[in-house]
Amino acid sequence: MEKRRILLLGATGYTGRRVLRELLARGEKPTLVGRSRTKMLTLADRFEAKLPVAEVDVTSSAHLTRLLGPSDVVVSTVGPFMQLGMATVTAAARAGARYFDSTGEGPFARRVLLELDSVAAARGATLVPAFGYDYVPGNLAGALALEQAGERACHVEIGYFITRSGRGSELRYRSTLRDSWDLTTGGTRQTLVAAAAEDGFAYRSPRPGASSRLVDERAAKRVLTFRYAGVRRPAMTVPGTEHLGLPEVFPQLESVEVGMGWLGRWTRPVQIAAMLQAPLLRSAKVRAALTRWSGRLPGAHREPDTDGRSLVIAVARDGHGRPLATTALTGPDPYEMTGSLLAWGAVHAAAPDAVLKPGVHGPVAAFGLDTLRLGAAEAGVHEVDGALARR
Repeated sequence: MEKRRILLLGATGYTGRRVLRELLARGEKPTLVGRSRTKMLTLADRFEAKLPVAEVDVTSSAHLTRLLGPSDVVVSTVGPFMQLGMATVTAAARAGARYFDSTGEGPFARRVLLELDSVAAARGATLVPAFGYDYVPGNLAGALALEQAGERACHVEIGYFITRSGRGSELRYRSTLRDSWDLTTGGTRQTLVAAAAEDGFAYRSPRPGASSRLVDERAAKRVLTFRYAGVRRPAMTVPGTEHLGLPEVFPQLESVEVGMGWLGRWTRPVQIAAMLQAPLLRSAKVRAALTRWSGRLPGAHREPDTDGRSLVIAVARDGHGRPLATTALTGPDPYEMTGSLLAWGAVHAAAPDAVLKPGVHGPVAAFGLDTLRLGAAEAGVHEVDGALARR
């Protein structure tokens, strides 16, 4: 069987360029897919690479369906995904292709699961949305903590944090509101604002005695607290693919909590502000205006600082809430991590002998824990030695 073709959508954007660089470093020659043939050829020349290009409307499922085939691996960085992403993933599902994307929008991943899981399974397609910083390291850290804790673990909490290199101990660095600005792109901030206007979800029992399942819940409804390396870190709850993927692998789970802890001591004030504005966001006009405003924020075209780092913490608990195991992962900044993970996932999926589980899955179910752990290590994501954290 021949190696599968890799198609990259959104290569001219900030994250897309990161993915392209990583693919080229691995000796791949991906097909660039987008609306502007000129821009894609110019980009290929900048990397001194001769690459095939396909000029199509990436928001048209019909156009993409004609392009994709069952032997293709599709990587998309075209967002915001709730607005622009369904055409690509739908075409990939119908074609029987293998699909990865860079979304951090939990509601998009949930929509893909609800609408395309049966289609993908029937066509032999494997769809793994959010295959980057959001939310591969959280899925991996959660799975490692749950595996270590054993069958008594029925709750898991996962927190995402950003740190900086060269600022003392990374494990003890406390992020600030300024970090969430300096270490992100305008596109990320626009996506975060847009996601705040969408309905969120969580994984838990909707009422005492009922089976756990996905339940509707707005983002930032609660604040989680993580204590690690002598530092207390708050994090606002967000909808992640951990809610979708970890219960598939660990069916004993009764709850999955995911938190975003980029804001440091501003977490609680921002969470309260989000709670107060929630009624306004029920208006479609307000949501549309908020999305337009977020795209005009100052610094929209400024690239992030280069000293950012990532820290992801997972805590597995028993039925009484007592901690059984804690796992922490460190890695490069969210954009470098996303580029490396997407490139690794695409190359692995393109191998002639690669076997992936058909349907819509989280990264652990799609690849298996051992394979994902090795792939994450290739992307610079490593487990922290517990003894080091206690120093």
